[in-house]
Amino acid sequence: MRDIAEGLASWSAAGRRFAVATVVRTWKSAPRRPGASLAVAEDGEVIGSVSGGCVEGAVYELAREVIETGEPALVTYGVSDDDALAVGLTCGGIIEILVRPAGAGHVPELPAVLADIAAGRPVAVATPLPQEGSGEATGELVVTPASVVGTLGDARLDSAVAERVRGLLAQGGTDVVHVGRAGEERRDDLAVFVQSFAPPPRMLVFGAIDFASSVARIGKFLGYHVTVCDARPVFATRRRFPDADELVVSWPHRYLDETVVDANTVICVLTHDPKFDVPLLQRALRTPARYIGAMGSRRTHEDRLRRLHEAGLDESELARLASPIGLDLGARTPEETAVAIMAEIIALRWGGTGRRLVETTPLPIHR
Repeated sequence: MRDIAEGLASWSAAGRRFAVATVVRTWKSAPRRPGASLAVAEDGEVIGSVSGGCVEGAVYELAREVIETGEPALVTYGVSDDDALAVGLTCGGIIEILVRPAGAGHVPELPAVLADIAAGRPVAVATPLPQEGSGEATGELVVTPASVVGTLGDARLDSAVAERVRGLLAQGGTDVVHVGRAGEERRDDLAVFVQSFAPPPRMLVFGAIDFASSVARIGKFLGYHVTVCDARPVFATRRRFPDADELVVSWPHRYLDETVVDANTVICVLTHDPKFDVPLLQRALRTPARYIGAMGSRRTHEDRLRRLHEAGLDESELARLASPIGLDLGARTPEETAVAIMAEIIALRWGGTGRRLVETTPLPIHR
């Protein structure tokens, strides 16, 4: 829902009625992951997507019904179902979608949730899934690291679900959890959909070169909070980097010493100058960053490894370095190189092979 939060906030502020359809569970080669959302306003306006086009038409019609009835609905589309084939889900997957009414008195906590999302504050929403074919639901919980708002109808249930939600929120996870109606853990009772909105992951790009501009642009497009850092103010300018969230003029290693790096941070070192990248990588390789890549030729890479080894890094630390940076796509231009770099980051995040899909049969497309 993060990608449509601005539109939902506008609708909510205007007092419009609307319905939000959200992917809650998927199986096999589903086109969108849990948390993907589509919203339909009472006048028919649509924002977002739940399937990349496969079932949008059917979900749109269901959302219009939910707006009129005010009752949530839970539906499943799968390639083995006649209905699914009729609406176009031919990708071989199964997708479960929750459609909820919102606006004009429904979900009173929504404006606060949208404000948290816009401000980058961690927040999660826990919604019981109705029985398929029925409109039964028992409220909603909005959970932050410091508060719980709303109720599912029972204090013990609220406490148990809030504890599970905080665990998912800490990981930025979206999932369905199962609990008994008194809070005990039972898979045959209440299913609760938990959608987490943690702050976007950080991308730190060091070296204000033309390649960095393309990396910043595609990193922003993929949902990262992008910081570009360079010691030279003449290069680190807003004109050269319009897509970056932050521009920092500082020696790269000094900035890294001062900023927060967590397990979701990716670091791209594009300076390929020993006086910048050696002290920077000496520090970066000892952070919990998920990905650390450095640009340069193979000769530059060998010289860099030697310098880092002399600086005291051991083999396990050096093994974390992705250098030369990116996948072998045959890239030539800055834009193509940025695609190669981001492709490597995506493959590392989701466990992809980096090979052509036609060569990976019979592996599933989505793992």
